[in-house]
Amino acid sequence: MTTQVERTGVVTFKDQPVTLIGPEIKVGDKAPNFTVLGNALNPVTLDDSKGTVRVISVVPSLDTGVCDQQTRRFNEEAAQLEGVSILTISVDLPFAQKRWCGAAGIDKVETLSDHRDLSFGTAYGVAIKELRLLSRAVFVVDATDKVVYVEYVPAVGQHPNYEAAIEAAKAAK
Repeated sequence: MTTQVERTGVVTFKDQPVTLIGPEIKVGDKAPNFTVLGNALNPVTLDDSKGTVRVISVVPSLDTGVCDQQTRRFNEEAAQLEGVSILTISVDLPFAQKRWCGAAGIDKVETLSDHRDLSFGTAYGVAIKELRLLSRAVFVVDATDKVVYVEYVPAVGQHPNYEAAIEAAKAAK
C-alpha cells in the first residue's frame, strides 16, 4: 500500500488551514488518470476524453454559492470553446449533481462525482483530509494529456481566475 502525500499550508477553508491529500500537479506534468462517476453512475476516466482539451473545474459542492457561480461561468464559457470538454468534479452524489444541473439549466459542462473513491482528489492533490471535500482548483489538460494550466485557489471560498483558465484552454487547442 502506498502512502499518500499530505500537503499543509496550501489552502484554507473558512480561514482555517486544511491538509490536502495527494501530490501538487504542475504545468508540464502528465495528467494523472482517475475514475469518477457520471450522473448515470457510470465510471468516467480522463482517458474517456483523450484527444481533446479539457478544463477540469474542481469545486467542494455545487450547492454552495461560489461553486454554483463557478460552474455556471464555465457552462457559459463552454459555448465559445468549441472542441474543449469542461468537467466539473465535486464529491456531491451523482443524483444531487444531476438534480442541480437540471434546476440550474447546466447543459454544456459534464458534472462528475468523486464521492466513491476520491480517485480524482488524491491524484490531483485536492482532497481535503479534514472534510472529505475537494479544494477549489482548475486544471487545463491538452489533447496529449499534458497539464498546461494549474490553479489551486488558496482560500476555498474564493473564485478561480476564470480568464486565465479559458485563455490556457484556447491556447491548448
